[in-house]
Amino acid sequence: MARKVITLAEVRDGSLRNVSFEAIAAAKTIAEGGEVVAVLVGESVQSYANELIYRGADRVVIVENEKLKNYTSDGFGQALMAVIDAEKPEGIVFGHTALGKDLSPKIATKLNAGLISDVIHVEEAGGNLVFTRPIYSGKAFEKKIATGELIFVTVRPNNIPALERDESRTGNVSSLSVDIKDLRTIVKEIVRKTAEGVDLSEAKVIVAGGRGVKSAEGFQPLKELADVLGGAVGASRGACDAGYCDYSLQIGQTGKVVTPDLYIACGISGAIQHLAGMSNSKVIVAINKDPEANIFKVADYGIVGDLFEVVPLLTEEFKKLKVHS
Repeated sequence: MARKVITLAEVRDGSLRNVSFEAIAAAKTIAEGGEVVAVLVGESVQSYANELIYRGADRVVIVENEKLKNYTSDGFGQALMAVIDAEKPEGIVFGHTALGKDLSPKIATKLNAGLISDVIHVEEAGGNLVFTRPIYSGKAFEKKIATGELIFVTVRPNNIPALERDESRTGNVSSLSVDIKDLRTIVKEIVRKTAEGVDLSEAKVIVAGGRGVKSAEGFQPLKELADVLGGAVGASRGACDAGYCDYSLQIGQTGKVVTPDLYIACGISGAIQHLAGMSNSKVIVAINKDPEANIFKVADYGIVGDLFEVVPLLTEEFKKLKVHS
């Protein structure tokens, strides 16, 4: 059954987030040969439209308004509802990001539609679209089938492969004028508490530290390794509670859930709350002095040793590999 599916593209710090492209890939599967329409919402977002076409969108609809410079659920909700009213899609895909998690229930409620959140896989089986999502902090998975007329899902970043970029693709780019009014929230200033460089939730490589790093300075070797690998630095709640780093780096049940290609856990014991945030990483490497540490139970590779000796050695070896590659 061919469907029209719209996806919400997210822009952060002057660039499109990778999850925007992953949402398009999921929308392609849901559309089953139908049309995928990417939606850009913001103050000045026209310049991002062609990239969405190159990444698989068939059309792009742009809603620009000075009141949409910063995200608010009121403003973006009005913009998205206007697009939905105009396009009348059979499917909607958001990223399962802070924005997506905030906005999707609001839109679903207005549409009286069901919402399948945190999807990590979409497939066609037995004539139905089947959506896989983790439950019980990643300890189990459930498969869901949408039974309503509208399929509405959010996709977890770094799980559904984006389509290959193709600059030969072309598609219509149009604008929709929306009168944004009665905003109950006004954003006057945004103060970011986040790591520089690679976005933790979308990083392909993460080097994370626990209480074993012993101090804020103990994170320096981890940062050097992450820089060499083009990755991001994360932390366990124990390291954050100890004041070694900011809580914006926290990975776990009460922090960020990440699924990188490579997760290097340094001095992390492996509490169940931390495992809930990273156990679905594709390859896990654990470095810990305690051979009985729980982290080794989920690790693909384990190194029993002092992280302050092992991590610099790894950094040097990776530097050599990069030089010779």
